[in-house]
Amino acid sequence: MRIDVITIFPEYLAPLELSLIGRARRDGLVDVQVHDLRDWTHDRHRTVDDSPLGGGAGMVMKPEPWAEAFAAVRADGQRALGEDVEPLVVFPNPAGVPFAQATAQEWSQCEWLVFACGRYEGIDERVYEHLADLGYEIALASLGDYVLNGGEVAVLAITEAVVRLVPGVVGNAESLLEESHSEGMLEYPLYTRPATWDDPAGVSREVPPILLSGDHGKIAAWRHQQALERTRQRRPDLLGPVDAPGAET
Repeated sequence: MRIDVITIFPEYLAPLELSLIGRARRDGLVDVQVHDLRDWTHDRHRTVDDSPLGGGAGMVMKPEPWAEAFAAVRADGQRALGEDVEPLVVFPNPAGVPFAQATAQEWSQCEWLVFACGRYEGIDERVYEHLADLGYEIALASLGDYVLNGGEVAVLAITEAVVRLVPGVVGNAESLLEESHSEGMLEYPLYTRPATWDDPAGVSREVPPILLSGDHGKIAAWRHQQALERTRQRRPDLLGPVDAPGAET
């Protein structure tokens, strides 16, 4: 998988060198290229924004640097991947479609993702129109109902969610099957050794006895029930009518 990120703060993406994502890069499982949008400006101030037409607060990112950046990144990517390969261009945007685990699963199958990190009040709308006319596949993705200063934080989150699903990135692939949202529910409670723990307040805390039983069938059933109850309490919106709070079980 190839990932290109266009931003005015390339240093913000430094965490992509760390942990599993960094190892995946070093192992050749994913190629991440970070680009400075200001490299496609042509004035001594490297200007990427201007005041909004029609008035209003804040600044809007200019279309010219973005158009040149996309053209250059597309050409570079196609030299590496082939002229017939086109990227999915993702704009982190609070006005976008909510990003979910299903989205991460879908995008993990993509050969090439390009992330465009907006700043200020946003990007000139004509950039989206221009890319659509050129045949780009475009997605606007929202992390939630709140506003960040820019798209970089969202790119870090989305990249981690997507890349960890690429085969070979996570050592034990089975661990991906029982995570929160992997089956439409939140994950069950987790425990490790010691089976009895005396916490700093002096309270002795035991793990649920079923986990020490060795009966994997009963453990699986207990975990499923715990996941269901946790989802009912915290995220009932994830459940269908049969499993929703108040439904008979």
